Amino acid sequence: MILSEAVDYYHSLEKFGIQPGLERIGILCERLGSPHKKLKFIHVAGTNGKGSTCTALASVLTSAGYHTGLYTSPYVIDFRERIQLDMKMISPDALIRVTETVRGQIEQLAAEGIKITEFEAVTAAAFLFYYQEQCDFVVLETGLGGRFDATNIIENSLCSILTSVSLDHVNILGNTLREIAFEKCGIIKNGCPVITGSSQSDEVLDVIRAQVSEKNCKLYIADSDSMFDVLTESICGMILRSKDTELKIPYPGKHQLDNMSLVLTAVNVLRKAQFDVSDSAVQKGISSFRIPARTEIIAEKPLVILDGSHNDGSTAALADAVKKYMPEKKISAVLGMMADKDCEQSLSNILPLFSNVITVKPSNPRSMPASELALIAERFCPDVVAVENPLDGIDKAISQIDNYDALVVCGSLYLAGDVRDYLINKCGEITAEK
Repeated sequence: MILSEAVDYYHSLEKFGIQPGLERIGILCERLGSPHKKLKFIHVAGTNGKGSTCTALASVLTSAGYHTGLYTSPYVIDFRERIQLDMKMISPDALIRVTETVRGQIEQLAAEGIKITEFEAVTAAAFLFYYQEQCDFVVLETGLGGRFDATNIIENSLCSILTSVSLDHVNILGNTLREIAFEKCGIIKNGCPVITGSSQSDEVLDVIRAQVSEKNCKLYIADSDSMFDVLTESICGMILRSKDTELKIPYPGKHQLDNMSLVLTAVNVLRKAQFDVSDSAVQKGISSFRIPARTEIIAEKPLVILDGSHNDGSTAALADAVKKYMPEKKISAVLGMMADKDCEQSLSNILPLFSNVITVKPSNPRSMPASELALIAERFCPDVVAVENPLDGIDKAISQIDNYDALVVCGSLYLAGDVRDYLINKCGEITAEK
């Protein structure tokens, strides 16, 4: 087996099971020796902010000297982004090794009439890898929801973190915030500390408090407003003061303050459990974490931003950053979205801030055709043109970039994956010419 065959194997599996539940992943993990029962987890669920929260926390724990696993999804450029160890992607050889082991068990289960889904297979492979590497911690991000998410096969966690909850995947998780919050709260384990933010809506907090009470947990509500003083900020990031510690966050926005407040609260919970995490490790970890396509500055002159915002909450966060750090700027955008998202609400958040929009179709079967997306976009922006191929859309945007103050590429992590390398190269060519 070579690396591409390992990745293709996971993609060949069914996306979703016939019925939600943890029975399949439970059987698979048992066949693999139950590696998840031999690891320490910090479990993270929510609608927005999971990636930043998980990555920053894993970076802090790595900086503190702990052997730290980081499991996230989806990936942007490289499948191996999903399974990281000490802030580095799983090596090709290691991925091939665990995939061969997991595939053998999945094929045996298939012969017994049990079909394993893609996410279940990747999650099991990650558990096996982290056990083999004898990780001190695994920062574990849910894939979808929480209650029936494959990651929820774990029996306990050092703490559960619930990031911002908003409407998303309503066809699977429920039509109301309360229903979605209930699904996310499924990761809460009896007696384990629970962390969430004060910016959650009242109805979401009500659900969290009810579940915490039912499961006899201690609830920590992180308040970024009282935790941080913002010293400086720009589209490139923020410098904060928290008590006597100065922190540099490489990303802007109130939502990132909220995410970092969850990270610092989790650090304090771990300290109470007698884990050693110094202030210097917190500083180093938070200043050095990076995630592709999260308000990512691809170039500064001209200013080019890549952002994977794809739903109401994340597009609202991007809009807040644009309003705050780029007021009255003339901005062009390349936009692509999935057809199963609430496109109208998401576009209403951000498109009025753009002077020009080029719609494209990301290379994913769930993508909305560029022409259909353009019809929705025209309700919120006066200058919209459809260019089906994402790279052609980037070319068109770059060709007219001198007419604008900035270019923002957004709407989907799948779009970001399609164009990121190409966009970096194009911007490099512009810089070289100048």
